[in-house]
Amino acid sequence: MFKIREQLSKLYLSSVLGNLSLTGAWVAILAARGYSLVEIGIAETVFHITSLTFEIPSGVFADVFGRKKMLIVSTVIRMIGNIVMILSNSLFMVCLSIAFHALSYNFSSGTGDALAYDSLKLAETEDKFERYESNQLVIYRLCSGISTLCAGFALFIGYRIAYSTDLITGIVQIFVLSSLHEIYAVDTKNDKEKTTLGKLTACFRESMIFLKGIKKVMGLMMCNSLVGALDILLLFFLQAKLPEKGIPLWGLGFALLFMEMGGVVGSRLILKFPKLSYKLVFTITMSLVLTGFLAEHSTWYIIMAVGGFLSAVGDDALQVRTNAILQDMFPSEQRATLTSVESFTFSVIMIVLSPLAGFVFMYW
Repeated sequence: MFKIREQLSKLYLSSVLGNLSLTGAWVAILAARGYSLVEIGIAETVFHITSLTFEIPSGVFADVFGRKKMLIVSTVIRMIGNIVMILSNSLFMVCLSIAFHALSYNFSSGTGDALAYDSLKLAETEDKFERYESNQLVIYRLCSGISTLCAGFALFIGYRIAYSTDLITGIVQIFVLSSLHEIYAVDTKNDKEKTTLGKLTACFRESMIFLKGIKKVMGLMMCNSLVGALDILLLFFLQAKLPEKGIPLWGLGFALLFMEMGGVVGSRLILKFPKLSYKLVFTITMSLVLTGFLAEHSTWYIIMAVGGFLSAVGDDALQVRTNAILQDMFPSEQRATLTSVESFTFSVIMIVLSPLAGFVFMYW
């Protein structure tokens, strides 16, 4: 018998295992290994080129072959990326590892939300998705914060051992995911009459028809992706900029944790204003992110950290509201595919901004 609380609890636990890592501050780890901000920017660009290429296909696979299966595939691919990073001795191998991590992200990004929403829909409680999304972002920020707090420890034990610990959590995560209840949104009776290629093609075609018919969807995706991209770039490069401004090594992890907590505040705060118009939410959140960028030019690392905190507040507040609106609009049969389209737009923006940000943060 299907139990919604048990299903969501497993999805939450999987998120903890997937995000809690000693390698969360990977930018700081690469910088400590001698890679420049420009080279790190190149690695980040590789991440988003990979995402750009495989994001939508991975969503189609999830809708056609099952969300649970693709979440397991995502974990396996991440473990492969960790192994490549352990063996890496050049920028090429680092970029290859980053590409595997991007592919892992592709297979999980829209899949988890799609499985969660359709699970809630099956239990006739889909109105609780915004709170679920908020909880997931809280988990993400807390785990990311704890992971970055361990930045100093990761540098102490070395990146090889740090990445090896991720292999252990990956095994446990696969065990948790395998116990999830699969929910197929497709019409299985008619679906059996199609070939595998026919299923994939039909899912993609119907998704594009949906996007073409409701142009508001792409507007929401672009707004959310722009704010998210700016925030992530700011927090990534602050990992390397804060030490340059004199923050003690022991304080770096705490500063990064503090900035991640901004996302927790934002994801909870937005639940207090369910009737606030989307335009106003976007204006406020974009202003918070831009304030973070201005604070980055301060000579005081405390001000820089506060700016990162405010940026995270804006990012996660908009993320919760946008995803809740979009999931209510998406048809179940293409839910993972359409959620992946949002990640696709995010990757497009990041490909443009990542190398530019590397030069901006280094020379400006």
